[in-house]
Amino acid sequence: MDLFDYMREEQMKKEAPLASRLRPTSLDEVVGQEHILAKDKLLYRAIKADKLSSVIFYGPPGTGKTTLARVIANTTKSEFRQLNATTSGKKDMEAVLEEAKQSRGMYGRGTILFIDEIHRFNKGQQDYLLPFVEDGTIVLIGATTENPYFEVNPALLSRSAIFELHALSRENIKELLRRAVYDTEKGMGSFNGEISEEALDFLADMANGDARRALNAIELGLLTTEKSEDGKIHIDLETAQECIQKRAVNYERDGDNHYDTISAFIKSLRGSDPDAAVYYLARMLYAGEDIKFIARRLMISASEDVGNADPFALVVAVSAAQAVERVGMPEAQIILSQAVTYVASAPKSNAANAAIEKAGSVVAQTRTFPIPPHLQDSHYKGAAKLGHGLGYLYPHDFPGHFVEQQYLPDGLKDMKFYEPTQMGYEKQISEHLDRIKGGGQ
Repeated sequence: MDLFDYMREEQMKKEAPLASRLRPTSLDEVVGQEHILAKDKLLYRAIKADKLSSVIFYGPPGTGKTTLARVIANTTKSEFRQLNATTSGKKDMEAVLEEAKQSRGMYGRGTILFIDEIHRFNKGQQDYLLPFVEDGTIVLIGATTENPYFEVNPALLSRSAIFELHALSRENIKELLRRAVYDTEKGMGSFNGEISEEALDFLADMANGDARRALNAIELGLLTTEKSEDGKIHIDLETAQECIQKRAVNYERDGDNHYDTISAFIKSLRGSDPDAAVYYLARMLYAGEDIKFIARRLMISASEDVGNADPFALVVAVSAAQAVERVGMPEAQIILSQAVTYVASAPKSNAANAAIEKAGSVVAQTRTFPIPPHLQDSHYKGAAKLGHGLGYLYPHDFPGHFVEQQYLPDGLKDMKFYEPTQMGYEKQISEHLDRIKGGGQ
């Protein structure tokens, strides 16, 4: 590289978007992902030692998949090549692989091939890589926003370690924003900007774990805001709202309003008011609440407040929780709305919850009663001599697949824990139990 090329490259770096300039060049500069990049973790040690094997990085946008690949490129002594599956085809792969074979044969140097959006390659394209991964011609790094177990060929998966990257935390985002504002080397510190804690909190919430979104907003703010009389560019809450085109709402994830909103949401579900429930859902989504947190609360409500009055409510809630993780925002709001309105509209029963609370209380407050001998395990030699399992009546041998016998310990044999209501499907459960215990079929 001559002096002119070097100067041109340096100028391009300075003119690159802030999110690109702030990308770490070493592991120590990476923010977040401590679950895989703490100094005692396998991935950190492998990168540091330049002993990386094929890996798939999986996670939502803006979590650092490409950043990690760049860090590896700066760390490794191997050749590093990059392709994007949305714009590259088989010819591009052939060129890289031919180069990798030559580098390995002539100079004994390995090649790391980073493929961004690897899920965009079809089965044939993914299969084409397989023998080169197997024989060590390349070490593959794949990055994908989609679940690799659905989108990447099993053969490639079996030869790769899969690392899931999580959405960055609020504190992670705030740290990056501070770097953006005050770092004079890679950030925009030369602009003499200052950001309020209120604006930091707001942008970190609105970013919803996506560092790129937060950095784009702060860059826009610093480039378009006039300096104040003190010579500084002040990024306050109002400026932050303009930069990200969202109004701040009175909602802090760790504050009272957070708990008030989620409480109102749960009580609206329990109170069978789908309109109120979906309104509080919208408020939480607008404020940047974690969709996985909302989905967890919905699953709890489906069991605690609906229960067996509509057993399908839990199925809907669990399916929604899985779907929102796979789909992400903004489409996840549709899935959550469907599940929320279903759970809110379903008939309600807390009988299952009451049953476990009553049973738990009895267990905690009474001695442990012996299990009736006929219910004890008889699948071992000598059990019969101890009387274990003797006298047990197999319900499927009797009409209606039911036979009257004692299941609770002697000291609790008349206790009743589950008392089904007359709501929804639980009414059928109640009638069924009454019928079989009353001698009917």
